[in-house]
Amino acid sequence: MEPQWTEKDFLRCSGSTKLAREMAAAAPFADLDHAVQYARDIWFNKVDVKGWLEAFAVHPEIGATSKPISQWSKEEQSAAMATSGGSTMQELIEWNARYKEKFGFVFLICASGRGSPEILSELKRRFVNRPIVELEAAAEEEMKIIELRLKKLFDSKLRTSSSQTAQVSAGKHEGVIGGHLMAVAKVLSEKPTVTAGRTRPPITTHVLDTARGSPASGLEVRLEMWKGAQSSPSIAERDSRSWVLHGSSITNSEGRTSPLMAITDDVEPGFYRMSFNTGIYNPSGFFPYVSIVFEIRESQKSEHFHVPLLLSPFSFSTYRGS
Repeated sequence: MEPQWTEKDFLRCSGSTKLAREMAAAAPFADLDHAVQYARDIWFNKVDVKGWLEAFAVHPEIGATSKPISQWSKEEQSAAMATSGGSTMQELIEWNARYKEKFGFVFLICASGRGSPEILSELKRRFVNRPIVELEAAAEEEMKIIELRLKKLFDSKLRTSSSQTAQVSAGKHEGVIGGHLMAVAKVLSEKPTVTAGRTRPPITTHVLDTARGSPASGLEVRLEMWKGAQSSPSIAERDSRSWVLHGSSITNSEGRTSPLMAITDDVEPGFYRMSFNTGIYNPSGFFPYVSIVFEIRESQKSEHFHVPLLLSPFSFSTYRGS
C-alpha cells in the first residue's frame, strides 16, 4: 500500500512551513536520497531567512525542560544528557542564554551522538562569529537535523505501510508489497544512514552582500581546477590556460549557485580557484573580480568545502565553511 505523505509529516522534520508544504507537494519520492536532495534544494534555495528563523524557533535548547520536547529531540539529545555533569549542564544553559541574547535565536547543532562537553565547546567556538556567519552555520546544522529526521520519517512510513500491506495482502505470495515500498526498503537496507554518500557537490559557495546585509543575487561564479605541468600554480600564472573550468553559475535570490561540479563521494585532490565577477555586481566598487585559490589534499578528498564570499564595495573576506 502506497504511503501517504502530509505537510504534518514534514513539519516533524523541520519547523519551516515552506519546506513542509513544498515537500508534501512533491511527494511521493522515489527513495530517501531523492527526498534529501529535494529538501536541501528547498532549504537553501527557496526558504528565506524568515523561514530559517521559523524552523530554529521550534528547537528546544540542549537540556531544556521548560517546554514540551518531541521524542525525536529527546533521542537526538540523548548522548548530551547522558554525558552532562551538573557543572557542565549549568555552563551549557548559561552559554545558551548568552548565545540567544547575541544572535536572537537558539543555538543550533546536530546533537545526535555528541556529548555535552563537545556541544559546549562548539557553542563557545561559534559564539565569536558575526551574526551573518552564524546564521549560515545554524542553517547548515538545521539541514543535518532535517536529513536525520527524514530518515526516521521514511523508517516510520515503511513500518506503517508494510503492516497495512500485510493485512490487505494476507494469503497472497509472501513478500509481495507495493513497488514504492520495495524501492524504499532497498535504499534503507543498502544505505542505513544519510551520510553514506554525498547529497551535494563537494565544493559549494554562497555570496553575502555585507554592505546591504542581504544575499548577493545575479553574481557570476566560476570554479576551476589547476591542470598545469607544475604541481602547484604560482601568482604569475593566474591567467594560465592550465586552469580548467569545472562549472559556472549565477547566484540566486539567496546568494547561492546551482551545482558547480558533479556530486561525487571523493573530490579530486589538487588546487581549485573560485572566481566571482564582482565588478558587474558592484560597478562602482574597488574590485573588478575576486579569485580565491585553495588546495584540497589527498587526506581531505571525502570532506566538504564551502567557500563563501562576504562582499562590500571596498572589502571582502572568505572562510572555509562546512
